[in-house]
Amino acid sequence: MASRKKAAARARTGGTGRKRAGGAKRAPRKATGSTGLSLKSVAPSFTVSDLQKSIAWYQDVLGCAVKDRWESNGTLMGVEMSAGAVIVMLSQDDWKKGRDRVKGEGFRLFCDTAQDVDGLADRIKARGGTLAEEPKDQEWGARTLAVEDPDGFKITIARIKRRGR
Repeated sequence: MASRKKAAARARTGGTGRKRAGGAKRAPRKATGSTGLSLKSVAPSFTVSDLQKSIAWYQDVLGCAVKDRWESNGTLMGVEMSAGAVIVMLSQDDWKKGRDRVKGEGFRLFCDTAQDVDGLADRIKARGGTLAEEPKDQEWGARTLAVEDPDGFKITIARIKRRGR
C-alpha cells in the first residue's frame, strides 16, 4: 500500500517531490540527439535582384569565393559562395513575385568566426564595404560586426569568447 502512495506522489509531482500547479502532470521528456534534429551545417540561399552585383559584393567586400555556378541555356542563374566551411547560395530573382518585393526583411544570418572581428571590419571597409554595425563587445560574450548585402540581407559576424581563450 505504501508503494502505491509513493508512486501516486511521484506522478503528482513529476518525480521532483514538489506538487505541480493544479495537479498537472509533466509531459514525458524526449531524449535529445537520437530523436531530435541534429545538423552539421546549414547553407542559406538568397534570391537576389542583381546576381552579378551580389556576387561582386560577396567576393570583393566579404572575401567569399565562388565554389560552383548554375547556368541554364548559357545564362548564369546562381552561384554557391564559400567562406571557410560555410556555403551561401545566391540565385537570380525571376521576378514572378513582383519586382517591388522587399528582400532581407525579418532575417539575419549569424556567423561564428575565429578571426579577429576588428581586422575583418577594417578589411571590409578597405574594400569599399559599409558596416551596419561597427565592431562591439556583446554582453553574451562575443565581439560582433554587422553588414547588409545589396538586397538588405543582414549578416552578423561574431567571434565568441570562449573560456580559457
